[in-house]
Amino acid sequence: MVHVYNCHPFESQQIVPTEQEPGLVCCGGGALFVVSAGGCKIEAFQLGEEGCPLICRFATMGTVQSILHSEIGDYLVTIEEKNNAPYLRAYTNWRYQAAEKTRVGVRLLGHFLRGSSMRGAPKEQMEIIEIPLFERPLCVACCGVTGDLLVGCPKSLVLFSLKRQALNDKLSILDFERCLIIHLPGLSPQQVAICAGYIALQTELEVLVVKLERLPGAAFTQKSADKKPQDHSLVPQDMITGAEQDNETEGRREGLAGHRDHDDFFIFPKHQELLGDRAKDCGVKISLEWTGMESEARGNLIITYILYRRFAPDFFQDCSVEETHLHSLQFHPVFTSNQEVCVEGGRGVEPTCLFCFFSLPKTGYLYSVRGGVQMVSAYQYPEKAQQAVLTDLFLHIITKNALQCFSVRCAAVAARAEDPYIDTTMKACPPITMELCALRIQLFIGLKALCHYRHHIVLLTTADVETREDIERTARRVMNRKSPFTKPQNPSEMGHGWNLYVVNTVPPLQLYNEMVEYSKTYEETNPLSHSRLHLLSEAHLLLRATLLDPRVGNPVERPQTTGQNLAQALGYNTTHTADRQELQQAFQESCAQLGDCFSRFDKRDCHLALPYYKMSGLSLTEVISRNRGLSNSLCGYGKGFLFFLKHSLYEETLELLTEETANEVLDIFGVAEPSQLPHVIASPSMARASPDCGLAHLERLESIGAPSVPLTLSKAALALRMADLQLYRQHMDRHTEMLQVYGFIEEAKLLLHGRGDTVVPTLLARHLRDNQDGLLVAAMVALHENDKVKLDEADLFFQELCGDVSGPQGGPQLLVDFWEALLMASSQEAVIQELLFRLTTVYIDRVTRRDGRGFKPLKSADDLINWCSHYGVLYPWVSILTPAHVNIIPEDLHKLQSLLCGPTLDVSSILPLLEQLPDEDNAGLSVHVLCATKLGHYESSIERLLDRCPQAIIPYANHELQNNSMALWWQKLFPELCERTRATQGENTILLAALKETLVVVAMELNPLEFLDLLPDDGTVHFFLPHLLECSQRNLMM
Repeated sequence: MVHVYNCHPFESQQIVPTEQEPGLVCCGGGALFVVSAGGCKIEAFQLGEEGCPLICRFATMGTVQSILHSEIGDYLVTIEEKNNAPYLRAYTNWRYQAAEKTRVGVRLLGHFLRGSSMRGAPKEQMEIIEIPLFERPLCVACCGVTGDLLVGCPKSLVLFSLKRQALNDKLSILDFERCLIIHLPGLSPQQVAICAGYIALQTELEVLVVKLERLPGAAFTQKSADKKPQDHSLVPQDMITGAEQDNETEGRREGLAGHRDHDDFFIFPKHQELLGDRAKDCGVKISLEWTGMESEARGNLIITYILYRRFAPDFFQDCSVEETHLHSLQFHPVFTSNQEVCVEGGRGVEPTCLFCFFSLPKTGYLYSVRGGVQMVSAYQYPEKAQQAVLTDLFLHIITKNALQCFSVRCAAVAARAEDPYIDTTMKACPPITMELCALRIQLFIGLKALCHYRHHIVLLTTADVETREDIERTARRVMNRKSPFTKPQNPSEMGHGWNLYVVNTVPPLQLYNEMVEYSKTYEETNPLSHSRLHLLSEAHLLLRATLLDPRVGNPVERPQTTGQNLAQALGYNTTHTADRQELQQAFQESCAQLGDCFSRFDKRDCHLALPYYKMSGLSLTEVISRNRGLSNSLCGYGKGFLFFLKHSLYEETLELLTEETANEVLDIFGVAEPSQLPHVIASPSMARASPDCGLAHLERLESIGAPSVPLTLSKAALALRMADLQLYRQHMDRHTEMLQVYGFIEEAKLLLHGRGDTVVPTLLARHLRDNQDGLLVAAMVALHENDKVKLDEADLFFQELCGDVSGPQGGPQLLVDFWEALLMASSQEAVIQELLFRLTTVYIDRVTRRDGRGFKPLKSADDLINWCSHYGVLYPWVSILTPAHVNIIPEDLHKLQSLLCGPTLDVSSILPLLEQLPDEDNAGLSVHVLCATKLGHYESSIERLLDRCPQAIIPYANHELQNNSMALWWQKLFPELCERTRATQGENTILLAALKETLVVVAMELNPLEFLDLLPDDGTVHFFLPHLLECSQRNLMM
């Protein structure tokens, strides 16, 4: 279905002052090019100025059959005929013809004039480049991104790359290089298009879109060149034989054209549409022949099939067989990045989206081909279309006597490709599948040709008695009757009057305002009218398409040639372009209007009120005010508004509503969705709501349903706001602490508001800090484990809750309690390692400062050892180093030692922290020795213990020197004890006892000879004889 709206897309029109009857027209670079009916003269007119003044005129070398302008390079390309021979020519530097008696140079492609005429200062002259071809040129196309030239021939497509050749330091000129031939057996293109590597070709009833791609890792080899050509694959042979192609061509033509049976009936192939990978099954065998200079690149090119569409004559569309043919093939790129769209002689930038359009007489088709192919729209024309052009904002078509304007969905596709947040709760955009609309029709007499440039539509009208199409149709009918063919007359021979118009389209902002005003007529009759929503969506897409264009509000100037500007700045003329800020304001107002529409709906799409209101920039209070007083549902508000209001209150906007508005919100939910009241009351936006009003609504809710834990907690929070502690305790005592934790999980905003860097504890959380800190810590652990709160947010929460102490080293005790409790509950390895590091930092800091005042932990060290696997039982030698009666913050030291004795802590991660902890006392010594032992530094640990606490050496050795470290008993510990005992002359009983214990272990582990090798030779062998005897006896018993 196509909606028709009486809006005015056209602003003004003017007549181009041509001297002779126009034959062909085209636009580009801010200019209109008119080929006279004789075909041997081209006139260029300025489109952006009043009256379309003449820029220049110049003669061509032959009769122009086709003309096209390229934005990149600012050149014209023509197909000309002279003496019945076709020529392909490019006209560069044509703007120099504005000066009288300007020189004109003619050269072949790739040949430059390097003689004396080109020396010295650069000469300002137009150049005509002859482009030789092996076949007759049928059609041409220019790439809007690179400026490359594509030529359609009867059996192939030829691609020419645009290059800028530097002749000397001061002069560089445009040239082309033939780089690729695409062989098309069975297809003779009538129109071609090229853009950003995509190539489209159109025959009478077929359209094929392919993409040229380079494989970065591929390399051309002779082996690959010798392979037999396969279907849909690159054929890198330098020459391709024509016999096989000719056979395939004739067979394909015979199959597609149908065949005549004995009763003179024609059978045509049926309609067919193949998209994506299926398009390779279309039967068209494409092969590539690389002809460029870069021979290493020829093996890297492959063809990817994108789209194939075949049509058959459809008599139900009121079209005869002769009239059923395709026309108006074009690519339309959409750029959304704020970069230069065109760079002369360069490669340009990739478009965000690329659309392909083609049309039958009564139906037009628009496909998106970049990033996945899909049909965007199908246009049903009320009359037979002769030609169509696709722009950023509209599709313009001409019939015999009318210029019609249809909406397009390019902006909807581009917006989704540009912004991943569209179609979420954050942003929205009208759907691609939304029904199309047609705007007001502009009548003309005898429309013949159509072209456009930016916001200018150029129309050629000829008031003929009999049109060229009528003559050709008559000729085809005569041929079918086997009568002699009569050559149709030239337009100049039968014309009775002509005009060339430039129609200017209305600026987008002005048209948007008209569409909004027009939508009010539907609102007066039915606020929920689908037509009003559709028209507002069309207006929204109009603004979105304008804002997506990087040229709007930020025009990009085209590069200059030698001594003269090539063209006007890209983008609309500043007198016709609305300021981008005004467009943005209109866009936000459009979002607000769409939000109003969806907020009133009770159907499936009502949820779109949320993203549209978000994009509008309206505050929550403003949205409530816009929806106040609506009565399209029982509660006075639509489901879309309730959906928006609910999500806005649940999100962390921190927008405080006034008491009056907050109470109104309570009344709304009290009638519409009473079950949401506990969550609504907990919202930070409702902080100013009357607690009496909220409590009354909750009491009413509890009376009609079973009480829930969040409801009870909400009532307790309101009682705190009312300073009624008795009522508060009454509600808190109704559920156990475990159930209350579950309640906080269901509604976390009872404890904290905000997210990220702005976390604010509630009044209830502050009360729990002073009276039930264990419940508060347990609730925060549960919130973290249920992904309701992040670790950093919990840190900010406790720091804000507990006052002016900042930083993890001097953090509040409640924060340390939370870390310890979370370490017991968490199973995430990253969280565990982070908590271990933070706790170790705190413990070391407190042991270093030796200040235990104000630290009252919820869990003792013994509790953590018993209930948390990350805390280990203290080693025996550690208990000897730091007895429990030593008054140096035993709890934090005990926890630190327990972490080091546990299985999880990575000691290497805390080595920098040990620098602040001295080892002057046994507390510091125990931590340093524990860390060194964990790292495998046993020998240094033995020395430090023998120096500082020798009574712990044997328990240390018994616990640590096992398995692979057993040899340290006799390699390190025994020699150290012998030396230190000798130095004290045996008077140190601790060392002497340790030596005897060591000898017992050594005698058990070594044989007598190894034991003898260890004994010192200082005459004290009698001390070791009992142990040597024991070693010998044990060895004999084995």
